[in-house]
Amino acid sequence: MTFYDILKDWDWDTAKASIFAKTDADVRRALSASSLQPEDFKALISPAAEPYLDTMAIKAEALTKKRFGKTIQLYEPLYLSNYCTNSCVYCGFNHANKILRKKLTLEEVRLEAEAILKLGFKHILLVAGEAPQVAGVDYYVDVVKLLRPLFAQISIEVQPLNVEDYQKLVEAGVSYICVYQETYNEKNYPIYHPRGLKADFRYRLETPDRAAQAGMKKIGIGALLGLEDWRTDALCTAMHLRYLEKTYWRTKYSISLPRLRPHVGSFMPNDPISDKELAQLICAYRLFDPQVDISLSTRESARFRDMAMHIGATTMSAGSSTQPGGYVEQNKELEQFSINDERSPSQMQDAIRAQGYEPVWKDWDEWM
Repeated sequence: MTFYDILKDWDWDTAKASIFAKTDADVRRALSASSLQPEDFKALISPAAEPYLDTMAIKAEALTKKRFGKTIQLYEPLYLSNYCTNSCVYCGFNHANKILRKKLTLEEVRLEAEAILKLGFKHILLVAGEAPQVAGVDYYVDVVKLLRPLFAQISIEVQPLNVEDYQKLVEAGVSYICVYQETYNEKNYPIYHPRGLKADFRYRLETPDRAAQAGMKKIGIGALLGLEDWRTDALCTAMHLRYLEKTYWRTKYSISLPRLRPHVGSFMPNDPISDKELAQLICAYRLFDPQVDISLSTRESARFRDMAMHIGATTMSAGSSTQPGGYVEQNKELEQFSINDERSPSQMQDAIRAQGYEPVWKDWDEWM
């Protein structure tokens, strides 16, 4: 049994209604619980919890400090290719979009890596559109082998793969994969993913299972906030996390909370989430799972990310480029989306310290 077998028995509208039905008493009960259950999480993401945001933030900060200390781990995305066979309506890499396409050669990857190293990063996230014929597992293995001597930790965010291919990446030196379901609403999923490999809801949902079975040490999940009701997607994400932690308990996990950003195309969020609501969600995730890593990218503003350090965020990018080759030569026509926090890595480092936290460039080394 996988999480898909659990999810298919849920009714999206019923789950949504149960969240909005939570009361003040439910919230207070959740805040007093020593270990949160799904019903408690529903209460903390419900509208009824909004008056308790300060209380949630104080508890979330204390739990984060206890588990992670006053540190923020820094990473940098390296975009390898923007070729994609998918037609995701919210993404600049959409196959139908008339943009320049580029796949980095190994020499170009080396030049990008050198530029990233000069910025101070030792944790790198490899990103690519989903086009296996252009950028497949053999290409990724070659890239990882090239970069492994240079970086302490290599993460990857590419098309879902089978167990054997993930094993190849683990053997090459990948320790962390990110795969976002975008939305857990299977009924509406085809609206946003009409064509391409990503149109297979179940195969994507079971990707973390295959990665864990391959021995991946850390797995990141999340939903794209704005596609569907953010509260219901958050509930599904939390339950997916709990399933994974119980099933593959040797693996570590992280949650990302990406909001839709401007991109090539005209799609607009169906259910935009405000800064206040996003802060509420971060606190709820931290109270639900004190051990999970919570990541915020440069999609968010500088002001919001500075605040988020105090309520549960533990990992952030800085000075990011969302285009292949963007650290050596900028070309906006190649980017996936526009970033929000445009501070340089050195400015981000100063901002982290100004908040009373310590930036961590190298958290741990796979070989140790």
